[in-house]
Amino acid sequence: MDGLFELDDAAAPANRPGGTAGSLAGNAHASAPLAVRMRPRTLDDLVGQQHLLRSGSPLRRLIEGDQPMSLLLWGPPGTGKTTIASIVSGQTNREFVEVSAVSAGVKEVRAAIDTARNRLVRTGGETVLFVDEVHRFSKAQQDALLPGVENRWVTLVAATTENPFFSVISPLLSRSLLLTLEPLTDADVRGVIERALADERGLGGRLTLEPDALDHLVRLAGGDARRSLTYLEAAAGAAESPEAGDEEAQTGTITLATTERAVDRAAVRYDRQGDQHYDVTSAFIKSIRGSDADAAMHYLARMVEAGEDPRFIARRLVVLASEDVGLADPTALGVAVAAAQSVQLIGMPEARLNLAQAVLHLALAPKSNAVITAMDAASADVRAGKIGPVPAHLRDAHYGGSKQLGHGQGYRYSHDAPYGIAEQQYAPDVVADATYYRPTSLGAEASLKERWERVRRLVRGR
Repeated sequence: MDGLFELDDAAAPANRPGGTAGSLAGNAHASAPLAVRMRPRTLDDLVGQQHLLRSGSPLRRLIEGDQPMSLLLWGPPGTGKTTIASIVSGQTNREFVEVSAVSAGVKEVRAAIDTARNRLVRTGGETVLFVDEVHRFSKAQQDALLPGVENRWVTLVAATTENPFFSVISPLLSRSLLLTLEPLTDADVRGVIERALADERGLGGRLTLEPDALDHLVRLAGGDARRSLTYLEAAAGAAESPEAGDEEAQTGTITLATTERAVDRAAVRYDRQGDQHYDVTSAFIKSIRGSDADAAMHYLARMVEAGEDPRFIARRLVVLASEDVGLADPTALGVAVAAAQSVQLIGMPEARLNLAQAVLHLALAPKSNAVITAMDAASADVRAGKIGPVPAHLRDAHYGGSKQLGHGQGYRYSHDAPYGIAEQQYAPDVVADATYYRPTSLGAEASLKERWERVRRLVRGR
């Protein structure tokens, strides 16, 4: 099967105390969700995560060599964390037990490990213990996993969407192999959908999907194969329903209109490599620069709904914070950087809120382009050859013989001067009188302008 995706809790077997016990094969019945029926069964069925699948990789050694090893899987939703756990279980003939960190406590964790230990002693049968969202476990709950891992009563496969170096205790990290999963590419998701259309476990070729509808599903998936199959299943149901149009019923075709109706999401006309990408991005930046928060939110929503890479949006906001806001609001850069970090730590769709907060902050902030103007002016002089030697009193005087060269002689220590500002020349002679930073009178930069004018006069003795 092409794709990696996680098991839906609703489709999991229920014979478990706080977890899921037994094989996942029972979920392949006709009424099971499409994403469950199409779940990859072997490593060779997977698409994406090629860095984990190459010959000799730790994951292949674990599965094909049946080596006992605990795994910590870090990646966004729908990238295959549960699938990898089920493959480890199925291909190594281990019992599969799932414990959800959302609902299970220390008692359930210990019960699952005790059951696995008893099975190992009684029958020699090993167990894969899958802990979903392990970052939600407290320290005490994570500590409860350690005996099972240390004694190899279980093969632990723990999954997290958050940085494990912040959310998982060190003893558990040191005893597990950390594997990082990446979002699927659009091509990967397209392959997942096309395989589900043709495979007997899926739609079995009874329906075809219009190219526009396929593109729409790929955009909506956002690198999440499980989501793409959930939407495909909804669209297929709509196409086969009595309410479907005559053309759809006769031709067995899933149209774009059917897909939009089924998932209740209009197709956003947006080409991430074409004019629409550049036009919407341009309008987005100019709306923030122009302080129109509503227009900025509109373009942000268009990019998010079209599946634009949130890291790209975040990078543009970080640049804009210095280019168009600057010191008129000194907090703007910190807000933009925090949003970019949130995208990395949290991922979509939740991180859209962090992006929205940053967009609103930047749009409503007072504006100044003094930072980029100063940088451009200074760079222009450097490119024009206005470089000149560093004044002797500013040169490094820490090495032997430097004082004989005159380095550091006459340097005035600023903290010994009145107001902490010493009158002396800092720039090379060729640009000694250059003025690069020209603060505006907007926002916080107004007070900086007044201060800079006073400081400049003190430094240059005017």
